[in-house]
Parts: sequence; C-alpha cells; structure tokens
Amino acid sequence: MRSNIGSILTKRAHMNPDNEALFDVAANKRFNYAELNARTNQVVNALTPHVKKGDRVALLMMNSHEFISAFFAIAKMGAVVVPLNWRLVPDELEFILKDSGSTVLFYGEEFLPSVAELHARGDKTDINVWIHTGSDATKPPFAKGFNELVDPAPSTEPEITAFDDDMLYIMYTSGTTGLPKGVMHTHTTQMEALITLNATSDFCIGDRYLNPMPLFHVGALTPAIVGAYRGLAHILMRAFDPVKVWELVRDEKINNALLVPAMLGACRMVYDPATHDHSTLRWFLSGAAPVPKALIEAYAQMGIEIHQVYGLTETCGPACLTTPEDALRKAGSTGKAFFHTDVKLVRPDGSECDVDEPGEVLIRGGHIMTGYWNRPDATAEAIRDGWFYSGDVATRDSEGFIWIQDRLKDMIISGGENIYPAELENVILGNPGVADVAVIGVPSEKWGETPLAVVVKKDPALDEATVLAHCEGKLARFKMPTAVRFVDAIPRNASGKALKRDLRIQFPSL
Repeated sequence: MRSNIGSILTKRAHMNPDNEALFDVAANKRFNYAELNARTNQVVNALTPHVKKGDRVALLMMNSHEFISAFFAIAKMGAVVVPLNWRLVPDELEFILKDSGSTVLFYGEEFLPSVAELHARGDKTDINVWIHTGSDATKPPFAKGFNELVDPAPSTEPEITAFDDDMLYIMYTSGTTGLPKGVMHTHTTQMEALITLNATSDFCIGDRYLNPMPLFHVGALTPAIVGAYRGLAHILMRAFDPVKVWELVRDEKINNALLVPAMLGACRMVYDPATHDHSTLRWFLSGAAPVPKALIEAYAQMGIEIHQVYGLTETCGPACLTTPEDALRKAGSTGKAFFHTDVKLVRPDGSECDVDEPGEVLIRGGHIMTGYWNRPDATAEAIRDGWFYSGDVATRDSEGFIWIQDRLKDMIISGGENIYPAELENVILGNPGVADVAVIGVPSEKWGETPLAVVVKKDPALDEATVLAHCEGKLARFKMPTAVRFVDAIPRNASGKALKRDLRIQFPSL
C-alpha cells in the first residue's frame, strides 16, 4: 500500500466521521473528523491554482486549526511543508525561506511586522503568494485572506499524486556551521515513524491528547499526525500556559500529553490539588532534554507517570522511550529503542560499547531523514551505513536501558529549543569591542540549559550590557545569551577550536 500522509485524515474521516478530531482551544473551535477533512479539502482546492506537486509552502503560524488543515492539505497535494519557528527574526526567516525555495507563505497576523519586512525585501525570498490568517482588518494589500481564499472552495476530495518517497516536509534545525539545516522527511519516513511510535507508545483509540508544544517542532507535529492515524482527539493549545494545562487536563479529561522538562517544571510549580483534577491522565511524555530524576519523582508523588522519550528532528521523533511499567523503576533513563527502531552506542572507532561504557548514540530505522536539504556533505557525515550519528553520548545498562549523558556536539538545548553556539558567536563577534568569544550552555533550573557568552575584550570599556544590547534584534529571544563573562583568552587546541569543555569547568553555572 502506498503512503500519503494527508490521506490518513481522509481514511479516519471515512472510518470515524463523528469522532472528535481537533479542539483549537484559543479559537474555541471543535472539529470532528468529517469536518476537519472537509476543511482540509477546501484548503487543497483553494491552493491548487497557486501550488503544484513539489512546491515548498511555508507556515509561520501559532498552533491553530488553520495550521493543521494547511499541513494536511499540503500533504494531500504532494507539495512540501516548511514549518517556520515563529520565534525567529526576519533575517533568520529570510535565510530559511530562500534556502528552501518556498513560494507560498501562510502566516498569522501576529507576525505581520516580520512578514511586511520580508515582503519589502523583494527577491530576497521566492515567496509570491502571501496568505494572511487572522482579522481582515489587519490584512495588508499584498496578501490574500485565509478565509477569503478557502471559504468559497469546494470540499471535494482531491486526486492524490504524491506517495512514499516524495518529500513531505523540510524542518529546519541548527547546523554545524551555525546556519540552519533543512531536515528532509518523506511520506514514507513519516509513516514509518507513526508505525514504530504506535507499536511502542501507550496510545489508545479515543484518547484525548493535549498538545502545548509548537507545531514547528517534530515533538508536536508528529503527535498531531498520530492523532489522525490512531483516532485521537487532539486538544491543541495556541501556546504553552502551565495553569491552562491543568485546567484543560481537568475540563477536557486529558489522557496524555508531551511537555519538555522546562514545561513540566512550570506545571509542577502552579499545580493546585484542590482544583486541578488529573484523574483521567495516564501519563506525561517528556523529551528534548534529559528529565531530572527529582522531577520524575515529584510527579510520581502526585500520582502521574513521566515517560521519557528520546528523539530528534532527524529521526522524525522516535528513538527511545520508557514504557509505563518502567517509568518509575528506571526513572532518569530514556528507555529502550522504539519497536521498529535500532539503537546502538559506539566508540570513536565504530565498535560497540560495553555495558555502562559511554558512547555515541546511533539510530537506524525507516523513519530516519533522507538527508539535509541541499547539504550532501552534511548528510554523508550524519548518515553512514544506514545509521544516523546523533552526536549524543549515552550509556546502556545491563538490562538494555539507555541513559543519555551528554552531547558530543556543542548544541545547547534551552526549553526544548536547539541553539547552536556558532550562530551566537558570529553575531557577538560583529561587535567591534569583542576580540574573541565562545558560547557554552550552562545549567538552568527553568530551561534546562541557557547560553553563556565567554568574551575576550578588544575595547577595555566593553561590558555585559553592551554585548547583550548588540545581540538584540539579531537573534531570536530564545537564542539570546543569558549572561556574559569576560576572560583574558579563550582556550583553544592546536587547530584553533575552542576548548569548551574547559570553559564549562571554569563556568559551571551563572
């Protein structure tokens, strides 16, 4: 059977048309599967004059029913979705739009200032159709309104022409040069992710899944697709709000959700047992960074299981997972490989590690990305002999459980967001008062990790406030250094690479 991810919604609407498919909390709109599929088909038919198979269509939207219907529509059409991190600044968005060759942009009205700036830059991007979601009163002359475009379109099922190895989406993540890299997934790799996930995870048809994660992340997008594949009710938050999470768990009778560790910590702080009924909740899933054992134990005392998941954009999500029976016994472990996934730990020479010996995590499965968009060298480095080299270091215990230890690469993960130090270093070096800089991650109780800039002064008068002010507007807020420390020299090896391990020892905390 050939796979098209958009057709999953068609099939579910045929099988369970009246089952709840989506509740857009912020818009207070509910859709059953028949309604969501019909709206998706309207989007397809509205886009047909503007988009053909293989075209890249970018989405710059907060979590919303428009995002969901646009995603499934683009998949049905055989075009390629480019989800955009809405925390990026125009320069960063421009790079991704141009690199991907996107020709159509859906955007939310809250991003109009950035979109207007991008539009004013002319051929700096290839966007020729701008689709505005939000109030007609805020729609600029150069854009088409989402409802204006979609409402008149018929809801007839389109002919499906894209299958299997046709590309589904390009999701940008940080690269080794500091520039984002486009991770390519196909209809097949996404379907394989759904299969291995559903063979491993404790999902049940009819579950009510809460999604507070941004849909530009694989950790939110893959579960959104799982909803249709498994027949779940997808309760979609526009953005994370810890108090609202507990209210939705209670009022919507939530069964499961994924929250990164920083979200878990925030929810734990505001939990009120007198008003927050979580009796329907079976578990919270958590990933993007190791979950502190103390946090898992705190939730256990509340009667809530935390299942730690390990995965990457490059694996379409799945790699390892703790199952319900091991959630407490192996608290702190990320579990074992997903059912249709292989994981091994290797030494630098490629040989497999012994029990409790640290090694790099390698992942293999049908859900591994096909490569990085326009980056054959980076692809060849990341995928060797069918194995994806994660750059993460872990140990395996005698029972086969994986324990993530550290990262070989210098990636900083802050609140579930990937931050590559080279990008920050390039910006900071643009300040004429800076002679040298290295950015490292330091522990943060709130975010897990936060960037610290270690700077060598060229101008003796340079201070922390000046460095931070220089970064304003050049980097998304989540990438901004939290603090600056000054040193006489950055320690470097013979080839000139900063010895960041030495810096982490010197600056273990803020």
